[in-house]
Amino acid sequence: MSQLVLKVNPLDNVLVALQPLKKAQAVIFDNKNYLIQSDISPKHKFYMHDMQEGEEVIMYGVLVGKVTTAVKSGTLMTTQNLHHAAEPYVFKPYNYSWNAPDTSAFAGRTFLGYHRTDGCVGTANYWLFIPTVFCENRNLDVIKEALHNELGYADTPKYKAFTKTLVQAYNEGVSIDANASINLSTNVKSNNRVFPNIDGIKFLNHQGGCGGTRQDAAILSKLLAAYANHPNVAGITVLSLGCQNLQSQDLQVDIKLRNPNFNKPLYVFEQQESISESDLIAKAIRQTFLGLIEANKITREPAGMDKLTLGVKCGGSDGFSGISANPAVGYCADLLVALGGKVLLAEFPELCGVEQELINRTILPEAANKFIHLMKSYNNAALNVGSGFHMNPSPGNIKDGLITDAIKSAGAAKKGGNSPVVDVLDYTELATKPGLSLVCTPGNDVEATTGKAASGATLILFTTGLGTPTGNPICPTIKVSSNTALAKRMSDIIDIDTGPIIDGEKTIDQMGAEILEYCIQAASGLITPKAVLLNQDDFIPWKRGVSL
Repeated sequence: MSQLVLKVNPLDNVLVALQPLKKAQAVIFDNKNYLIQSDISPKHKFYMHDMQEGEEVIMYGVLVGKVTTAVKSGTLMTTQNLHHAAEPYVFKPYNYSWNAPDTSAFAGRTFLGYHRTDGCVGTANYWLFIPTVFCENRNLDVIKEALHNELGYADTPKYKAFTKTLVQAYNEGVSIDANASINLSTNVKSNNRVFPNIDGIKFLNHQGGCGGTRQDAAILSKLLAAYANHPNVAGITVLSLGCQNLQSQDLQVDIKLRNPNFNKPLYVFEQQESISESDLIAKAIRQTFLGLIEANKITREPAGMDKLTLGVKCGGSDGFSGISANPAVGYCADLLVALGGKVLLAEFPELCGVEQELINRTILPEAANKFIHLMKSYNNAALNVGSGFHMNPSPGNIKDGLITDAIKSAGAAKKGGNSPVVDVLDYTELATKPGLSLVCTPGNDVEATTGKAASGATLILFTTGLGTPTGNPICPTIKVSSNTALAKRMSDIIDIDTGPIIDGEKTIDQMGAEILEYCIQAASGLITPKAVLLNQDDFIPWKRGVSL
């Protein structure tokens, strides 16, 4: 029989239900008998001891909350009997030791990537359209439809065919319910692409560039410059209105500041200098087409694992995320660090409660103090508007067992593995050091993935327990499920299932090694993640306001 409950850390005073538990059921764990006080669903927790109001609750070995009322052993943890609490954190000298995992199975391994002149290596080869202001979004949409349809990147043929059957049924007076069936399986890569070495033409539609603060425009400029410099980008077409806060010249300056040796094709079109909108669009399409001809000449070549930068992210998390998917991704991260690669751990609101552990793992004192400053100023900004990191868990998180932000955070931090922290980066800052870096972003799925790509992630591992269709325009995003039920139910978006860890069929180390192998295949273009197949090109710039 499979295990009923799990104690995540020896210091914990709660147990996690792995299977449904019934009221009055006796559960034996570690030679102790626990009487369950109410029905408990898998992923949820119950208290191991009788506790009085104000007593501390420990999970993952850290403080995650305090009980708000007296509870009995076997009582279900809920928002009614537990409130968020986390330990204070300070900088103190600390010598962190780390036992790197055995990487012999990956010795000498390479991936097939796109080598850029600055020494970086991309896992994909995209052409990028950038608007300096939201006024150009419609023009980008027109160009997107034209290029995607004619160059073989359109992702809607099956839905057009489906809609056509509905129209036909309506016109013929036939019951739509009886004629609405059509194959809506996951898209596959088109074999009719004009440019086979161009993985896609991507469009960074956004709502910024004007009307907000000048600081917002400046941050947006740095973000767009980061995307232009990204290893997965071969060339860029910029559309500008002309009168907006974010001037095209400012963007070009930020691009050069990011990379003084920038030499990718960069085409800029100003609408207010054009004779007509149609002329602007025609010129942009013509020039981009000529650029695509050249970019298509680039082919994949072998690259060492030290050229891979992995962003780790979680979204739609559940009570199993910190037990299966996140630790497995963390082991994969440790393997990559040991092989000389880079790993980016972000989502600062979801590091609440594990700050001291991360501080103790940070090599340089200035980096540790930078982390403390970013965390405190971010949380204070949220508190000033009546919110705070403690309000990060969503209703879906809570429903599936993540009762406090500290519980969510302690499990979320597992994605970063156990290697030392080599650097701390503010939003859009580029990761330059091999090893694990912390990147300041919100927990918001798209804002976080947008920020990870800006800091140089060339692949993103995205864990989920509830399911989310999030992707990124230029960084292939790999979805990792915390449980098998989700992987089966949403097989069209899930790439990897770590449910076998919960079922006791595989270890965290085994799953972590399998995830790294998948990453190598995806980085080489031999496997296409579901988010890429579905063109889930989500892009939301962070204005540095309060976003959790």
